[in-house]
Amino acid sequence: MAKTLVIFTIVLLLFAISVSSSNPDPNLNPNSDPAPSEAHKVLIRFGFPIGLLPRNVNGYSLNSSSGEFLVSLGEKCKITLPPDNYLATYSKKIRGKIVENRIAELDGISVRAFFKWWGITGIRSSGENLVFEVGMVTAKYPSMNFNESPYCEGKKHSSS
Repeated sequence: MAKTLVIFTIVLLLFAISVSSSNPDPNLNPNSDPAPSEAHKVLIRFGFPIGLLPRNVNGYSLNSSSGEFLVSLGEKCKITLPPDNYLATYSKKIRGKIVENRIAELDGISVRAFFKWWGITGIRSSGENLVFEVGMVTAKYPSMNFNESPYCEGKKHSSS
């Protein structure tokens, strides 16, 4: 009986070790969203929420002295922007200049409104709100609507 108990205990220990090594953090959900990319972290550093960029960022470059940036998405991306459900398209490459609470000379993001596509030319972060610029016209939305980075529509992802 004691020999059986020892073998059973060893098997349980081996099982526990294999489970803990496959998922080192017991609180980590393997189906949870991936960590934000470096480009998403740059948004945070300059006062913006990560939801301004979709999840499929492949790379980015940032000139720290001029603020000029380039974000690469593997392919074009369509998302629905909150809260008014405007359809937005992201080009494979998004360019602009970023400084604290301001993105200017933005190129590569368009939104469909009033039966026409409009290029978003700038974004300002002012406290609890984001102000989107489309030429001379602006629209203000709560920043909290952009706290999560969206998936491109029509693309498969791990939580589906």
